[in-house]
Amino acid sequence: MHVILHLIPKKYLIGGALILLGLSGLLMMGTFVAITGGLESENQQGEVTEIEGGGIGVGTANVSPEVMRYQPLLEKYAQKHGLDASYVPIMMALMMQESGGRGSDPMQSSESFCGSVGCISSPELSVDKGVLHFKSVLEKAHYDLKLCLQSYNFGGGFINFAMKHGGKYTPELAIEFSQIQYQKVKHTGNYHCVRPEMVPYSACYGDALYVNAVLKYYTGTIAADGKPTTPSGGGSGSKSGVKVIEAGETLIGKTRYVFGGGRSQSDINAGRFDCSSFVRWAFEQVGVNVGPLSGVTTDTLKTQGQAINPKDMKPGDVVFFDTYKIDGHVGIYVGDNKFLGCQGKTGVAIASMEKDTYFGDKFNGRVKRF
Repeated sequence: MHVILHLIPKKYLIGGALILLGLSGLLMMGTFVAITGGLESENQQGEVTEIEGGGIGVGTANVSPEVMRYQPLLEKYAQKHGLDASYVPIMMALMMQESGGRGSDPMQSSESFCGSVGCISSPELSVDKGVLHFKSVLEKAHYDLKLCLQSYNFGGGFINFAMKHGGKYTPELAIEFSQIQYQKVKHTGNYHCVRPEMVPYSACYGDALYVNAVLKYYTGTIAADGKPTTPSGGGSGSKSGVKVIEAGETLIGKTRYVFGGGRSQSDINAGRFDCSSFVRWAFEQVGVNVGPLSGVTTDTLKTQGQAINPKDMKPGDVVFFDTYKIDGHVGIYVGDNKFLGCQGKTGVAIASMEKDTYFGDKFNGRVKRF
């Protein structure tokens, strides 16, 4: 068998392996899609509650509940380290590949932090240092996101290698780098192929197919500058924003707030919504997809789109309120310190955000433009 492999040009072997990986990835993708809750409830003040789900930036992180619980920490340390929140879903996908959200070092960041495996025993420290390392690698990779991901696995040496061989990530370069590095370390006996399909190439240093392994947990598109792209459809805060409001206003007086409502067509037909499902429905009417029907929550909405200074709010922007928790309620800004949302006592209605009103006091300053 190995004689036959030596007779076949390397580029055809690599191409064949990548095709097989793609086919296997399609079969596996459905297995790991996380089930999100995202339900809301009403209290006596008209406040709403929402079960944490999450993982949507411009795209969606299809991850386990164990990984989803780290979304708030990933957001916290992305903000601390000056990393755009749109990268949070990608980092959730990375964590899913690294650990599935389990253990004391869920981002497997010990080695980048202190040079040895096992020196981190605090999940929060792991997230802190993992986000910092991700940002550092992303910058060194000149925002080539795939190069960043592969370097998170291989180490910074892969960036230098890529820069000398075309300047950007390719699967072929990853396999070649793994081959070269493995020849240097195989005598130690500490390195073994994590993927059987890499054995014929002796590409047993790290995971040469790490990029696809991470991205199978992520649904979305990636721009040339390495950032997840903004959804098509014109965006809010513009003429399309006005259209979102006009669409949402058609439900005023025709709906009622229901815990977990709006996540099936029968609910929608009957006018049963909660705050996040209503926002999703309104944007869907103008051709903007902000998440799956069954999985949208305030936590999935808040990592989408572009962050806007509250001073620059425009009609159609999405606004968040700290009710029973951070970002517990969401609505669509209509102007004049008012927003359109599905509230506990009124169903879909326009409510005030003026100072000294309930929602005015709960507004947390988070504004997103889709």
